[in-house]
Amino acid sequence: MKQEIAEEQRKSGLLTGAVIAFLLLALPLAVWLDLTELSKTALRRQAVDLNSVITSVRSYYASNVVGRVLANPVGTTKVVHNYESVPGAIPIPATLSLELGRVIGAQQENITYRFVSDFPFQNRAPHQLDKFEKDALDALRKDPEQKIVETETSLFNDKVRLVAPVTMGPACVSCHNSHPESPKKDWKVGDVRGIQEVIIAQPIAANIFSFKFLLAYFLIAAGSGLSFLSLQRRQASRIKGMNRELESANDFLASLSMKISRYIPPQVYKSIFSGQKDVTIHTERKKLTIFFSDIQNFTATAERLQPELLTQLLNEYFTEMSAIAHDYGGTIDKFIGDAMLIFFGDPETRGDRADAQACLQMAWRMQHRLTELNAKWRASGIELPFKARIGINSGYCNVGNFGSSDRMDYTIIGAEANLAARLQSIAEPGGIVMSYETFALVSDIVRAHALPAITMKGISREVIPYSVDALNDAAAERSGVITERAPGLELYLDPAVVKSGDAARVRSLLESALAALKPA
Repeated sequence: MKQEIAEEQRKSGLLTGAVIAFLLLALPLAVWLDLTELSKTALRRQAVDLNSVITSVRSYYASNVVGRVLANPVGTTKVVHNYESVPGAIPIPATLSLELGRVIGAQQENITYRFVSDFPFQNRAPHQLDKFEKDALDALRKDPEQKIVETETSLFNDKVRLVAPVTMGPACVSCHNSHPESPKKDWKVGDVRGIQEVIIAQPIAANIFSFKFLLAYFLIAAGSGLSFLSLQRRQASRIKGMNRELESANDFLASLSMKISRYIPPQVYKSIFSGQKDVTIHTERKKLTIFFSDIQNFTATAERLQPELLTQLLNEYFTEMSAIAHDYGGTIDKFIGDAMLIFFGDPETRGDRADAQACLQMAWRMQHRLTELNAKWRASGIELPFKARIGINSGYCNVGNFGSSDRMDYTIIGAEANLAARLQSIAEPGGIVMSYETFALVSDIVRAHALPAITMKGISREVIPYSVDALNDAAAERSGVITERAPGLELYLDPAVVKSGDAARVRSLLESALAALKPA
């Protein structure tokens, strides 16, 4: 699946790169081709328009000038504005301009020629000038040399208006100043009598297809863009689906790993999933501090209690003890019936002395917590709850994965582990017994007394056990908690927990206990 996706991404990347390269190279080519085409179109349009204008002028000249002169061969040719009513007469320049404007406008749909003045002869209709033409006429009378052009752009058309002055020459001045129908008699050479205006309109749509190469380019670019977006959406959809599958798989694996973690020590679970340890058959020889606990007379207790209640108590006991072990960094090896095997020094270690002290402090706290649980269980109607014995030993053991390639167990093997179980067996109920090797590592935090030496199969030396009396725990002393164990004595008193209503009864019980200890 991953290889297919990678191959598809590689092909998609190559195709995308090729399309981008093509578009980059095609853009300047399309611009050049369209500029060439636009230039050709403009030249063709100019040639057609000029040819049409020339044809219109020749036609007008042939019929209204040459034709009229030839039609009156014996008469005198006159140049008058009303030439049509005079045989053999030809139009004056003003009349010629007006009529040429009509001829050109009739021949060219996009070209308009106007000859207008605000001083028309009296027998002619006044010329209608718009604001632009009036402003242009005023401006040209002030400065005839200037060029006046107006460009108008709308949604569908472009229009250009070019205005040029019509200036009075000597013949024009002589004619106008002496003509009876002239509205002005004081013309001078160079005066601006009127304006001639050329208006060219061009529909925008006519130029759109001049950019056919750019249009084709944009269509190709749009198609490529849509294809790329479609490809991206398809890939995004596939990635989204894969992410959902990965999330589901991750949730399943997280749930599975959480379930698996209940069967192995947290330290081992962490080292495996972090890659620090391989799941292979492999052992090491390390110095460990081993803890072994067992519940006194568990068989008899099991016979007195219903199986459901016994299961409930035992699970609560293991839950509380396991939480304490985790707090102190102990590796829980296994539960053996009602017994617990815990060791310090692998897979994480803080040093031999720190490991041993953490193990002893854990054991001390476990006994305190069990005393609290016993008080709770007695209050719920259980007459004889649990009492645990604890043995602690420090020494070298083989630790690691034992078993087969398809089923293995992370545990410890060695005589030192067996010695911890043997020390537990000689401890008083509620007591803690440790070997001299452990005592030497924790002597600065514990008060303990030696017990008679013991021997054990597999250990050549004589073992001197030490029974723990108390810990040199400044925090416990400051808290006011009183604990003591001895043959016939098990005392746990936490004044901070005793309710004010029960204080008198507790004092009475302690006084009665003291009285019972007085010699008879």
